[in-house]
Amino acid sequence: MATAPASLIARRADFHRALHRWYRTHQRALPWRTAPSLYSTVVSEFMLQQTQVVTMLPYFHRWLAELPDFGALAAASESHVVKLWEGLGYYARARNLHKLAQAFVARPAEPRTPQEWRELPGIGPYTAAAVTSIAFGHPAACVDGNVVRILARLTGDARVFGDGSAAAKHFTPLADALIIESEPGLHNQAMMELGATVCARTKPLCLTCPVAEFCVARHRGDPEALPKLAPKKIEQRAVARVWCEHAGKLLLRRGAAGARRLAGLHELPEPTDVGRDVQAEDLLATERRTITRYQITERIYRVQTNAALRRRVEQSAALVWVDATELASLTLSGPHRRWIRQLQTGATPPPKSRRP
Repeated sequence: MATAPASLIARRADFHRALHRWYRTHQRALPWRTAPSLYSTVVSEFMLQQTQVVTMLPYFHRWLAELPDFGALAAASESHVVKLWEGLGYYARARNLHKLAQAFVARPAEPRTPQEWRELPGIGPYTAAAVTSIAFGHPAACVDGNVVRILARLTGDARVFGDGSAAAKHFTPLADALIIESEPGLHNQAMMELGATVCARTKPLCLTCPVAEFCVARHRGDPEALPKLAPKKIEQRAVARVWCEHAGKLLLRRGAAGARRLAGLHELPEPTDVGRDVQAEDLLATERRTITRYQITERIYRVQTNAALRRRVEQSAALVWVDATELASLTLSGPHRRWIRQLQTGATPPPKSRRP
């Protein structure tokens, strides 16, 4: 008896017809599709890493208006690149995209294969496959979380994977076997679109799915149960921040140029930066956010300035006093810009004072 993957491969011509017919009719009119180019494809792939389409679209339009091609991006300063990226998070993506453009324009010939693209900064297997299949028709399958989810459900594969990378590695041979060599870019985009709009993680639209007849999990009635990934170990972290004003200016900390994550970005300082303890009754706001496997609780405390603190700022290369009129021109991490705006406008009411 044929296995589910083997049965799917045997019927791949029918699978292609159903999937591609649906995609040609129902694909979203996204700018890198309606006006395709190698550059727009690369930018979109970088921006869509860990970011939803609806969030990244305004950034994509602004980016293309400011930096319309590889040459313009390569010539831009890193500070300008990071400023354009402000709010998208995971700023290493912006820096890698900048380095990629510089490496791209320095090459004697345009890279066209996945192997050549893997030599460029920030390019992994998925992005290399996406770029080369869409731009150059290279028959390389893209395997991301969306494709993993589709293939796990199509085959009814209920094994438990340690993480998404292990699942992607497992399903890559099947994805490669399903790729259509005449239109690999269309096929990859159709699979991505199916996962993004129909075969969702929760409440998949099985009744309108164009490939429902091929899906083992749908026939079994448990598509939401797949794929099975081992639960992430969530780590709780607590961070204290200080809100310190002097002569109408707000104190911020600027990330060091060589910092891996926050180079050049401004944030509210921590108590150790200013050499001061914080008091519970000076709590202004409690904010929570999640970064990868960390759930972070950040508490912002008001700290009064004094001569010792001002001297510490003068002697520090990282601490800066910033006038309100200068905030817009600085690059802040997205959450910190939002918190600062809320506290300045009173949108976040201070909590009631309470002693422990």
